[in-house]
Amino acid sequence: TGIMLNKPVLVESLIVFTIVLCVHAVVWDRYSWCSVALAIQAFYVQFKWDRLLQLGGAVFQFRAAANSGLLPASMVIPLLGVTMKERCKAAGIVYFERFGIVVASTGMLVALFLSVIAVGITKPVPTNTCILTGVAGSIIIYTMKHSLTVSEVIEVLEVLLIFVYLSMILLYLLPRCFTPGEALLVLGGVSFVLNQLIKRSLNVVEGRGEPIDFFLLVAVIGVILLGLFFTVLFIFMDSGTWISSMFFHMMTAVLGLGVIMPWLYRLIQRNPLFWLLQFLFQTQTRVYLLVFWTFLAASACGIVFYQNAKRSSESKKHQASTITRKYFHFIVVATYVPGLIYDRQLLYVAAVLCLAVFIFLEYIRYFRIKPFGQTLRHLLSLFLDERDSGPLILTHIYLLLGMSLPVWLFPRSCAPKGSLSGAGALVPYAGVLAVGVGDTIASVFGSTMGEIKWPGTKKTFEGTMTAIFAQIIAVALILIFDSNVNLNSSYAWILASVSLVSLLEAYTTQIDNLLLPLYLQIMFMA
Repeated sequence: TGIMLNKPVLVESLIVFTIVLCVHAVVWDRYSWCSVALAIQAFYVQFKWDRLLQLGGAVFQFRAAANSGLLPASMVIPLLGVTMKERCKAAGIVYFERFGIVVASTGMLVALFLSVIAVGITKPVPTNTCILTGVAGSIIIYTMKHSLTVSEVIEVLEVLLIFVYLSMILLYLLPRCFTPGEALLVLGGVSFVLNQLIKRSLNVVEGRGEPIDFFLLVAVIGVILLGLFFTVLFIFMDSGTWISSMFFHMMTAVLGLGVIMPWLYRLIQRNPLFWLLQFLFQTQTRVYLLVFWTFLAASACGIVFYQNAKRSSESKKHQASTITRKYFHFIVVATYVPGLIYDRQLLYVAAVLCLAVFIFLEYIRYFRIKPFGQTLRHLLSLFLDERDSGPLILTHIYLLLGMSLPVWLFPRSCAPKGSLSGAGALVPYAGVLAVGVGDTIASVFGSTMGEIKWPGTKKTFEGTMTAIFAQIIAVALILIFDSNVNLNSSYAWILASVSLVSLLEAYTTQIDNLLLPLYLQIMFMA
């Protein structure tokens, strides 16, 4: 049934398989064998999920008009863990090497869990998929039994538990926001962060972990707790009134100053606000960067208001064109590149702050909090994608996440000081390359000049070719401007990884802002 329908899915799976096999060839130990088994099994289960989504047999409501995307998403976390382990093994830092192993096994278990659910709710029971899932699961669990200590096993199980609870809550509260794959990525990441935070808070060791990392962990968890709290609260209250607006702001202040601030103070042993101010204005370049970024943010707001004025003058249903939406991609590239070249740490903190602010604004818009909620909703309805069918508008948050995840996940202590050799130096730039350059150029060129379509998709051949070309030019520019990147002869690998990721961009129906940078980063780290 519908062989033509599944063509893009097959190609997408093929591309992901290629990436997995590349990593496997580089790493070549038992973990990468596990990831290969997981990939084969996810490929089978993906068809089951797709059928469930088409027949409406899935338990929760997922995002319409996209396939389940289980294979690409379930491969991200294990591959990240495996490549991180390899990097740190080369640098000889045992702590981070164990950490990479834990990340990999966690990702594998969570993905297996989703697959088992899918097999379980399919009627009639699919026997060969069951057998495959069982084989892959037994391989993975056997490997984990032989390579993890008891505490690490407990940690993995904790993450799995948190993941189950979070997925139940979030998918029940927010229908039609995720596909199963994106739910796996986002919720798996959140539960891992939560577990790390609990573990670090329980045993505070002096000097282990930088303040920046704690800042990221606490900010993410605080914002999510805020969201869950208000969601539960506004089930019982009407959120459009002034009283609830006052309540919202008061509760935010209480949670921020009464929970998050002391928590940070306990973790970094300093006053967080003073630390933040001192951090932001430490050197001359930081002040310049901050001024530059403020200017860019103001210009972005200006674009929004200008488009809105244009829409009200035309007074019809006017969607912003693709070109307009890609202005923002351009602005984001302009924010990230100077930060990456001059001051990584500042970029890290600024991205965390920006993420918190974005999610907070999203709460205000979603609950229609009194002074600004309606206007925000009106302004943002212009820039809607076909991918934002649910009650939340998530594309801009995904854009921010995709750009900053390579910066956050970059294992700084594993990088040898000075120049990184090979493609590894490009790891922090993965977000800028994949989303900022590749995706933007592909959509602009493909929608204006594209003639030849890829079979079964809306994306064009020209768009993908220009994207690969532009990413190579961008790599050359980074080589010129950033003096501590040193590639020495790994050009073929870079070319291959960039082309693979661009192909994946053409074929995937998932939110590409989130998937592409992670895959590019995995390829670069391997």
